[in-house]
Amino acid sequence: MPKAITIVPKLPKLDRKKRVAAYARVSSGKDAMLHSLSAQISYYNELIQRHDDWIYAGVYADEAKTGTKESRAEFQRLIEDCRAGKIDMVITKSISRFARNTVTLLQTVRMFKSWNVDIYFEEQNINSMSGEGELMMTILASYAQEESRSASENQKWRIKRNFEEGIPWNGALLGYRLQDGQYVIVPEEAEIVRSIFFDYLSGSGYKAIANRLNAENITTRFGNKWRATVISKILTNYTYTGNLLLQKVFRENHITKKTRVNSGELPKYHVESTHEAIIDPDTFLAVQKEKASRAAHFKKNSAQRRAYPFSGILVCAGCGKNYRRKITDTGPVWICSTYNSLGKAACASKRISEDTLYNITAEVLGRSDFTEEILRSRISSIVVCPKNTLIYHLTDGTEVTKEWRNRSRSESWTAEMKETAHQKTAKRWKKNA
Repeated sequence: MPKAITIVPKLPKLDRKKRVAAYARVSSGKDAMLHSLSAQISYYNELIQRHDDWIYAGVYADEAKTGTKESRAEFQRLIEDCRAGKIDMVITKSISRFARNTVTLLQTVRMFKSWNVDIYFEEQNINSMSGEGELMMTILASYAQEESRSASENQKWRIKRNFEEGIPWNGALLGYRLQDGQYVIVPEEAEIVRSIFFDYLSGSGYKAIANRLNAENITTRFGNKWRATVISKILTNYTYTGNLLLQKVFRENHITKKTRVNSGELPKYHVESTHEAIIDPDTFLAVQKEKASRAAHFKKNSAQRRAYPFSGILVCAGCGKNYRRKITDTGPVWICSTYNSLGKAACASKRISEDTLYNITAEVLGRSDFTEEILRSRISSIVVCPKNTLIYHLTDGTEVTKEWRNRSRSESWTAEMKETAHQKTAKRWKKNA
């Protein structure tokens, strides 16, 4: 009897289901547009899951971003997931929703093609993987880009006309509200602006003014905490004088939409007495001179600035920020940068005299002649903890804990301070004699 031959049947090849994602975008943060974004997400959820041969791979949705920009977070995430082989097809509403820049569009489509990812544009009924897809996209994307340029030019024309007529552009200015194209003073906010100008001319810096306003529970126009940068902008805003200087900045083009400072590329428009002033011109000019004077002094000091042995090594245990060196009447001290900028309410850390740091560090290192090079080669960080405690993290992996004692008032006084106090006491005794 002939030997039987065993035949192993071949299993039928099953087609893998297509992993399909969608990309949605709205170009404005207005409520109506955000509702539109929510509707798009729901629509694509249902559309993808209706197909038996599709696997839902998610909806990538950008809010309040323009199609001419490449910084859309969800769009970038979509690209990364396609590159990683997680998606086979992307559905989007239209070419203009995907990109209005022809070059960017074609580069992205070709990139997706190299990963075998198809893009389907619903309005145009185009599949990027089809033979005629790229030609059609080139034509339609050029049209979309021209439409974007035209809209941008129309907007620029409206802005230019408003500038020529002296109509303000910024409606979010502290101290004013824009009503029928005119600035109208808000009295309580105007007082805040005046106090900022007064404090600055009285010697306060940006941080000190911000700290004062925060301590008094006074917020910015939109209810935020004050920062030094906000104070600086208010002090340089010419609008508070009752006059307007328009087109100080401009958009580079309709593709990048980068904002640039107008350094003569376009005309500026100066319009006098357009609204009631909050700050008189003399006060405004005095503040600008003071700012220039302080900036020149800071620049001079910056040129002389150097790194100190403990720079970048001292860390506050409370807030995690580095300590910085500061000169006081009693000599150099090291102080938490948060405490120095925002005060005790933000960080209740303590300052340490530089002499104390040198003495304790010398004890930890076991030598009195240590240099910055030796310090950094043996100590990776020093954590400043509550209750006058320092934790030294050494580069060999060990830790050393030390406590320091605050200097008494008499120890803190310099010879000059003692002499001044002696002279004051002598004058007081002489007056009472």
